[in-house]
Amino acid sequence: MSSKVTPYGSGESKKKQVAEMFDNIAGNYDFLNHFLSLGIDVFWRKRAIKLLKKENPKLILDVATGTGDFALQTLDLNPDHITGIDISNKMLEKGREKIAKKGLNEKIELKYGDSEDLPFEDGHFDGLTVAFGVRNFENLEKGLSEMLRVLRPGGRAVILEFSKPKVFPVKQLYTFYFRFILPFIGKYFSKDHRAYSYLPESVASFPEDQNLLDILKKCGYDSPRQIRLSFGIASIYTGTK
Repeated sequence: MSSKVTPYGSGESKKKQVAEMFDNIAGNYDFLNHFLSLGIDVFWRKRAIKLLKKENPKLILDVATGTGDFALQTLDLNPDHITGIDISNKMLEKGREKIAKKGLNEKIELKYGDSEDLPFEDGHFDGLTVAFGVRNFENLEKGLSEMLRVLRPGGRAVILEFSKPKVFPVKQLYTFYFRFILPFIGKYFSKDHRAYSYLPESVASFPEDQNLLDILKKCGYDSPRQIRLSFGIASIYTGTK
């Protein structure tokens, strides 16, 4: 299963377009990410990380790690090591700078790599996280299956992703903000005029709720479940191996 929505609508693969888009916006990504979400994305990540606490994971993989925000927050679990992987070199550069400034190079490693072809052995990680990344997979089922492959038996994957609120007036406010305000602010601060238009388009086309739970089950995840956040603006999906 793959999404037809791409950042630029060019002849390049979605994967290449996504990598180019994140390379283009890497310089302003952290600022815009927190500004456009009013800082609530930090709460969402903390909530997601708590769902791994019971497993006490020692080796954690953060897929589509970007600038490493989720990887840094998983330090709350006191793991032995965290590996982040992403297809955008510019985002990884920003993340490595943050990690180096905090003196965490021994604890967190960010690597270039394809989330749909993970360069790790089967069952290598105790836990896996991904924030706002699966929506950008070219082939969703392939990426989710790869994530499951590198988890150890009993390991848990925690997926944080945007969703679409259903209740009035949150639904109407969210739709207006995502379609008009967010792209306008994104274009003003970012060098890439398509990046923040692609965001609402990709959210609108992404399978959510029971549809995504069914896909997780099809890919082999055990006991997939969903937790809605902030009136349905975002959701956490979990599944075990």
